[in-house]
Amino acid sequence: MNTKKLAGKIAVVTGASKGIGADIAKHFGAEGAAVVVNYASSKEGADRVVDEITKRGGKAIAVQANAPRKRSSTSIPPVATLSTSVQPLPH
Repeated sequence: MNTKKLAGKIAVVTGASKGIGADIAKHFGAEGAAVVVNYASSKEGADRVVDEITKRGGKAIAVQANAPRKRSSTSIPPVATLSTSVQPLPH
């Protein structure tokens, strides 16, 4: 039986390449969520967070996307759309 609170869930964490966002992404990964590590400009930071999550047995991918307060053509799609368009995470 899996006792992790977020097992089977997908967490999209914006600003997850550094600071509080990175800490939140790592926490969600530790709790069993598959984590989408969103970043605006720091691919290296996002890759480090993904690496930390996967080294601890979690699932994570880094995705560059704009997450503005107002939606634009380059902003993150609604979660319902995102969850149907994201490919399976690597094991």
